[in-house]
Amino acid sequence: MSERCAITPILPAILLAAIIFLICGDCIIYKVSFPTVSIDEKDNSNSTIAPIAQVHTEPTLVGEPLQSSPNNRDDNDSEPFDSLVVPSNISGKKERIDWFRKHLPDFRILQSNNLTQKFHDRFLEFLSQKCETQFFMTWVSPARSFRGRELMAVESVFKSHPRGCLTILSRTLDSERGCQILKPLLDHGFKIQAITPDLPSLFKNTPVEAWFDELKRGKKDPGQIPLAQNLSNLMRLAVLYKYGGVYIDTDFIVLKSFIGLKNSIGAQSIDPVSKNWRILNNAVLVFDKNHPLLEKFMEDFASNFDGSRWGYNGPFLVSRVMSKVTGATARPGFNVTVLPPAAFYPVDWTKIGELFKKPENQAAASWAKAKQAQINKEAYGIHLWNKQSKSHITQKGSVIERLFSDHCIICSYT
Repeated sequence: MSERCAITPILPAILLAAIIFLICGDCIIYKVSFPTVSIDEKDNSNSTIAPIAQVHTEPTLVGEPLQSSPNNRDDNDSEPFDSLVVPSNISGKKERIDWFRKHLPDFRILQSNNLTQKFHDRFLEFLSQKCETQFFMTWVSPARSFRGRELMAVESVFKSHPRGCLTILSRTLDSERGCQILKPLLDHGFKIQAITPDLPSLFKNTPVEAWFDELKRGKKDPGQIPLAQNLSNLMRLAVLYKYGGVYIDTDFIVLKSFIGLKNSIGAQSIDPVSKNWRILNNAVLVFDKNHPLLEKFMEDFASNFDGSRWGYNGPFLVSRVMSKVTGATARPGFNVTVLPPAAFYPVDWTKIGELFKKPENQAAASWAKAKQAQINKEAYGIHLWNKQSKSHITQKGSVIERLFSDHCIICSYT
């Protein structure tokens, strides 16, 4: 990690040990030696999922641990953090832009500091490791909100990919508190790093560069949805476009290896008659570096951004772009697989709450056991739809509790 984990000596007798720990025990990415693995992308014997459609239209120490300073200390006790929501009584576009321009100095995700300036070097150094699979997440909320369920998502990545790497693009987790949150996984030797993103650098030489520049100058309507959420939608596209790999949301539990998946996106729902997809989702994206579809996604984001319609710059964006590149007028040059809902979204958001409930009788217990087995067999992972399920407690014996138990490492998700 980028900062030292704070350790306060309690007794004089342990002062020396504490000093040694502070000097040598920083939260760094531990180097783990593994044999080189040959990955055959055509071989995915663990999966029983067939794509809906195959579209063919053509070092581990990451730099020096950074010293704490006013610019990089854990600042996640501020509320709200980087939500920058336009007040509901401001409904006009011009009024929203004026309000946004006035409050831009409060939006820290757009500000530069000593961590953003080191972003490129730190990021490339971390990615220089030999990773079996490269995963990405984004986190634009306070570090204290990164709790058991989010940690379970992280643990599930390494349960299925012990030789993988996970980069979390996050200003708040790249901190002393974030260091402490991720330290148990670091202590297990897993390669994970939270890095403060430099958005101008991330978006440079992409179709959203000009759009972002105007946003920073207060010339874009942010809409009424928290802008940080829409920037998260954009960050995942840009990081995959520039570096390639697997993006997953922090409420997605990985159940099996993604090795073998290539340039894939998952359907959230399908038409019951035609069996064609109806809605895609961007909670899981698997793409090669510089994939042209990611470029199309970003072009649409910049051209059609609407910050007042939920999902418009996320699931609906990838859906409308895909409908164009796979339609009758599609141009050659794309190669993407659309996986059925069973792959990433085996349970609809309207039904996810049932999976958190404890079985009340033998019939319910049998159903829970069968449902768990089905999901484990058919899915690469399960999206928990946190917006709908965050208030649900994971009850003993529930399907979710069973899945967590099977795919956790530290297992402190309750």
